[in-house]
Amino acid sequence: MNEKAVSAEIKISADTRYKLYVNGRLAEVGPSRGDREVWYYDTIDIAPFLQIGKNAICVIVLRYPIESKLGNHGLFRNEIPGLYFSGTIADKDSKEINLDISADSNWKCMINRDIKFPPEEERFAPLLIHEVSKGDEALHGWLLPDYDDGSWEEAASYKKGIIDEAISPGNINPRTIPYMYRKSRNFTGLLENETDKSNEEWESFLNGNAIISIPSDSKVRVVIDAGEEMTGYLHLEVYGGKKSCISILQSECYVQDEVSPITKVPVKKDRLDVKNGHLTGYVDVYKVGGFGTADKPEVYDPYFFRTFRMIELTIETSDEDLHIKAFSYEETGYPLDVVTKVETSDNDFAAIWNISERTLKRCMHESYEDCPFYEQLQYVMDTRAQILYTYAVSADDRLARKAIDDFARSQRSNGLLNSSYPNVNANVIPGFSIYYILILHDHMMYFGDKKLIRRYIFVVDKILDYFDRHLDKNGLVEKIGGKLMEARYWSFIDWAVEWNPTTGMPPAGLNGPITMESLLYVLGLQKASELMEYIGRIDTASEYLDRADRMKKAIRHSCMREDGMLADGPGSSDASQHGQVFGVLTGVLSQEEGRKNLLRTIKGSGFAQCTVAMRFYLFRALEELELYEYTRDYWDSWKNMVNYRCTTSIESEDYSRSECHAWGALALYELPSAILGVRPIEPGCGKIIVRPHTEYLEWARGTVKLPVGEIEVSWEKSQESEECNISIKAPEGVKIV
Repeated sequence: MNEKAVSAEIKISADTRYKLYVNGRLAEVGPSRGDREVWYYDTIDIAPFLQIGKNAICVIVLRYPIESKLGNHGLFRNEIPGLYFSGTIADKDSKEINLDISADSNWKCMINRDIKFPPEEERFAPLLIHEVSKGDEALHGWLLPDYDDGSWEEAASYKKGIIDEAISPGNINPRTIPYMYRKSRNFTGLLENETDKSNEEWESFLNGNAIISIPSDSKVRVVIDAGEEMTGYLHLEVYGGKKSCISILQSECYVQDEVSPITKVPVKKDRLDVKNGHLTGYVDVYKVGGFGTADKPEVYDPYFFRTFRMIELTIETSDEDLHIKAFSYEETGYPLDVVTKVETSDNDFAAIWNISERTLKRCMHESYEDCPFYEQLQYVMDTRAQILYTYAVSADDRLARKAIDDFARSQRSNGLLNSSYPNVNANVIPGFSIYYILILHDHMMYFGDKKLIRRYIFVVDKILDYFDRHLDKNGLVEKIGGKLMEARYWSFIDWAVEWNPTTGMPPAGLNGPITMESLLYVLGLQKASELMEYIGRIDTASEYLDRADRMKKAIRHSCMREDGMLADGPGSSDASQHGQVFGVLTGVLSQEEGRKNLLRTIKGSGFAQCTVAMRFYLFRALEELELYEYTRDYWDSWKNMVNYRCTTSIESEDYSRSECHAWGALALYELPSAILGVRPIEPGCGKIIVRPHTEYLEWARGTVKLPVGEIEVSWEKSQESEECNISIKAPEGVKIV
């Protein structure tokens, strides 16, 4: 190029993934996750990366095997792999086209077989992103313009007709979500140091001000701290040290030597307990080629982003000294703009909010994720909560709309959804399909998009039809699932400690129906009725309410114990907090019955309790019964996270495998929507209710972002009386009740 380009718009996609580099700089990563029905491409202006003179446009395409178990579960691949690239570069006048850079035989390519992606665990390995790789001198500097690619093969273009445009990847569509942000970051310091270098020397190195040299024929270990749970692209630069082996372990926290006899996961206490704990996690192994120099170091960039709070480097050198020039990362995630801010008289909520906000952000990338460390799968139940939290803090529905579309395309012929999607494997939790209906209902209330509801209402009909076709002679949802990996479908409800031996399912489900699946069906019918009414399908709305009423009677007849508690199944002696919560939310229990039953589960013993995953629903039931003051003690779970120095919300108190599970980001909804009391009560925020809960706080104030604007609320209890003074500011035209 003789002049600086002002426009260089390209379209790019790949099966399975691409990383686009221009002159050695990472320009973009993609495409966003598709499936066998739809594939996505990205449109990128690479002009800011171009320079006068020679330029290098390079793409690394990762291709997983077709076999579902041999690659990442959340990334689809098709029969025809490859790179899609189309673009032009324009000069300063933006009139004359200087260069066509579309994919053709002018491109050069080679296959790198020196990188392996072993399964991270023996039984269940949904990621397959961690690497065993080695440096290759033939690829040294290949991302830069002066690299000689003379030995590479010419790329082959597919001929017209080979790629079917009716299915992926031929049915290529423009990206529907924002690009992930990337931000350069340095590690904060050391937690352990088993080297001959001081902590100060290592910290200077981590800040980019020094080089760390590891002597030949030695083995050293150091634990580097990121300061918080993080998702980011790791970057390592070395020179010398031929045949050295660098092990990069990513960990969420220190765990104890003790293993829980029930959950079979390590016991966790203080997450920074260096003295009594040890690190567990997943490992990348890099075998140094030894061809780098101080001016042009050997670079190792693992392909995918990594999740970590701590990084343990274990380095074994051979007969050469190894020099580490840099070790850093680029933070990445969905560009969530948190506008909502809330302050309260209880200082503990500030720390809980910080944990919650970070948790949600770490679980948002190209889709919502149950956890960034172990699975990175978008589950319907988790996603319902995450979407609500996103609405409450940002009024952003872009990722939610993609989730709605994703799950719709996962629907099976029998009506049930895959419980996690995109997912190349079958993974069905029947009750999770009901949460999809709640997702649509939430979108209706916040955004009022009738076109979207009409587009996906068929999914609702088919879900409810499945449950209607699986009623037993008593009118209950029959036994439709069982324990994880022991039944066709998994009847997961919650990680209650009493249910851990049955993998999150009430034990009543071992031999018969579980009440919770019938209650979920009732809730789905009720919310679907409101959706139908909103789009004008009045007869269907009425039909769904009639079906819900029949189900409510069946549940009371077959599942209510003599003491008035809803049992976990017909004939079961067990009763859980969950049954009473959903009994309240569906109206199966009267207000009086609900108050009595729910208070028994709070004050008594012998009832499985709602864990972090289900607290949202518990809080809604307590709110409906005017018992919101009882939510106060449940915040102790999050206060314990703070005390144990967690930086994100754990999956469950008793099953705390994951340190970052966004269904636990409850404060993001509870503080603006309940403590300040701001939420929509008519579709599309047609009316906003402001009804704060003041039960156990002295004051609260903040700004709540909604699709109709920002609502400012401030309330404070009077020192002299029981009165509460409240101030509300809303945009003109917003109806407040």
